[in-house]
Amino acid sequence: MTRFLFIPLFFLSAGSLFLSAQKPYFSVTYTNDAAGATVDGRLLLMLSTDANVEPRFQIGDGPNTQQIFGLDVEAWKKEQSATFDGAVFGFPVESFSLLPKGEYYVQVLLHQYETFQRADGHVVKLPMDRGEGQQWNKAPGNWYSMPKKISFDPAKPENIRLQLSETIPPIAPPEDSKYVKHIRIKSQLLSDFWGRDMYLGAHVLLPEGFDEHPEAHFPLAIYHGHFPYDLGGWRTTPPDTTEPCVYSSRFKLDCYNRIVQQEAYDFYKIWTGPDFPRVIAIEIQHANPYYDDSYAVNSANLGPYGDAITYELIPHIEKQFRGIGEGWARFLYGGSTGGWEALAAQVFYPDEYNGCYAACPDPIDFRAYCLVNIYQDKNAYYIDGNLKKVLRPGQRDYLGQVTSTIQDMNHLELVLGDKGRSGQQFDIWEAVYSPVDKMGYPLRLWDKKTGYIDHEVAKYWKENYDLAYILQRDWAALGPKLQGKIHIYCGDMDNYYLNNAVYLMEEFLESTEAPYYNGEVDYGDRAEHCWNGDHTLPNAISRLRYHRMFIPKWTQALRAPENADIYSWRY
Repeated sequence: MTRFLFIPLFFLSAGSLFLSAQKPYFSVTYTNDAAGATVDGRLLLMLSTDANVEPRFQIGDGPNTQQIFGLDVEAWKKEQSATFDGAVFGFPVESFSLLPKGEYYVQVLLHQYETFQRADGHVVKLPMDRGEGQQWNKAPGNWYSMPKKISFDPAKPENIRLQLSETIPPIAPPEDSKYVKHIRIKSQLLSDFWGRDMYLGAHVLLPEGFDEHPEAHFPLAIYHGHFPYDLGGWRTTPPDTTEPCVYSSRFKLDCYNRIVQQEAYDFYKIWTGPDFPRVIAIEIQHANPYYDDSYAVNSANLGPYGDAITYELIPHIEKQFRGIGEGWARFLYGGSTGGWEALAAQVFYPDEYNGCYAACPDPIDFRAYCLVNIYQDKNAYYIDGNLKKVLRPGQRDYLGQVTSTIQDMNHLELVLGDKGRSGQQFDIWEAVYSPVDKMGYPLRLWDKKTGYIDHEVAKYWKENYDLAYILQRDWAALGPKLQGKIHIYCGDMDNYYLNNAVYLMEEFLESTEAPYYNGEVDYGDRAEHCWNGDHTLPNAISRLRYHRMFIPKWTQALRAPENADIYSWRY
């Protein structure tokens, strides 16, 4: 097993110059005026061999990624230099000393942190979302340098000087229209937890005839997913044929951007046509200091997002836009993160929602946390044998070709931010599912460098967030409330191996008695992420049709109590 040498950086004092026994390769200062006398954050230095795109947009965990290094700066002053030397951890090459000699384009970026004084007594420094959905390379207010071409020789550290001089501008909020409204409310529950004002938002799609039928009250279709800047899959004009065609390497389709626009325009025509169910559809904005959404549940590190969404945001929307406002008249749907959220919200709030359609959900059984059994495996990165250790794949295509490993994904996250602050996938799972460590950050499920699993943390995950286990443990109480409400879809070649957890969940659901779950679990043959139950169309198309697929499906199978309002909205 490969072991990495990790040499910590030390500070003279908060905000002083970095000390190291090694000669620096780069030193960084800033010219920007900070909000105060000092600034905190994650300083990211990138090197690329591609001059066509800024290095900050060329970082990922796949084979085409360029190089990145990261270190923390705390109380960093304008006159000080932050230095990168051979001790700073990088990805995909772990040290400057191992980089090939040659010419590179270098760029540096500061992902800024804010200080939060939480209700649990912890003081933490985290990157608050600023309207971009926790994207470090696009976050408004972050500082960066313009790319600079250099000659680099790892054998000869030169202390190349770089300066942060540019600032990413603010993002303009989306505008309301006849059908699409945007709301933002202060959440008292979340504000109390975080020790500062915290907000939830939503994009609200009103039904055709909303203004013409003031007597009507409407069911609520709740679409969960990643951070939406505006309502996804909605367009009131035909595709823009003046835009250059964009090829989709994932789906091997030319002009996929125009296909996406056509699907969005088709949905507009269907939504406003005579036969589509008259409901309110919403997409929730719940970006937070750890990720582009909260996973829609309460957690020790993120706070009571589940309660805030269910008991603050949704009632506010229903009151403002004439929603029916009862649990039977709400349903959930989404894919990937949104698939997990739809199922989790249905499980944790069984009376508040009347059905979930969970496509390609994030791991819903932690015996198959992607390719890791967190309860039995010793190491997340390797399959351990007596004489051989095999890296666990992290991402594949529909033919099984692997493009990254679980170690790759986690090592990149460690570069982007320590203490769970990368804003990436494995870190948000820890932030949601883990207890709080003594410093106020998420307790690690496994060592981020080595992959060794902490099984005490795994036990906490099991009791609180393993959805398959919770359903099995509590079926006597939950079963009668969830009968007919659970629908799960997944491709059997999901890129992130999410189908493995679905198999385990299905095994339990099909074994249920008193009552039988009476729902649906379905698989797409050779379908990738994020297949959602349509056997008639390729994934490239069906993934664009969540609203038009699941809203009619739910309304046709509607289970409503006696004397419920099932007529005022059927016009």
